[in-house]
Amino acid sequence: MGGIYDDRLLVKVVKSAVNHMPTASHELPYEGAKEMLLVDEVDNKEFLIDLFNAMYEELPAPKLKNKNK
Repeated sequence: MGGIYDDRLLVKVVKSAVNHMPTASHELPYEGAKEMLLVDEVDNKEFLIDLFNAMYEELPAPKLKNKNK
């Protein structure tokens, strides 16, 4: 879904996130990573709930790790 990188909340670039934040800047969480969207409204609880709920259905299921390695 996203994460906190250098004191910035970044989320994956998915359609629902872009719809919620059409003017959000695209930033790199670290060198070599894919661009993510910067969330500016980190103090707005209702906005974050709406954003994460909208993104949830659009995100792929986590990949299962092979424990037999």
